Amino acid sequence: MTSFIKKENIQVKVEVQNWEEAIRKSGALLLDNNSITEAYIDEMVAAIHNLGPYIVIAPHIALAHARPGESVLKNDISLITLKEPVDFGSEHNDPVHIVFSFCAKESDSHIKQLTDLAELLDNADLIKQISESGNKHEVYEMLNNKKK
Repeated sequence: MTSFIKKENIQVKVEVQNWEEAIRKSGALLLDNNSITEAYIDEMVAAIHNLGPYIVIAPHIALAHARPGESVLKNDISLITLKEPVDFGSEHNDPVHIVFSFCAKESDSHIKQLTDLAELLDNADLIKQISESGNKHEVYEMLNNKKK
C-alpha cells in the first residue's frame, strides 16, 4: 500500500510569519523530495496574489497548488501544521492551521489523491487531531491509517 502523504513530506508546528511563508515551507517539502522545481513554489504564491485566497478550501485548511506544467516532476502532496495559525484573507475559513501543498504532472492524474484528501477533510475529529499533534510520526500514522 502506498502512503497518502510520505513521512518526509510532513512537518508539524512550523513557525511562519504569514501565508506566503507557510506556502513556501510546505512547498519546500515537495522540492526536497524532487517532486517540483523551485519555480512551482513561486507559481503557488503567484496564484494567490492573482486569484485571492481560493486555496483556503475548508475552515483552517489551505490546499496550495499551481497548474500542472514543466515545474512539476512527479505527483505529490505535502502537509505542514502551523505552530500559530495565519490569515490567508479568507473571510469564512481563516485562520489556517494546516497547509497542504499539492502538485500534479497532468490535470487528471491526481484524482485519487484529491479523493483521499476530500475524505480526510470530511473527518473533523481527525483534522483536529492532526492540527493539535506535535509529532510528525503520529500525524503520518493518522493520515495513512484513516481507512479501515
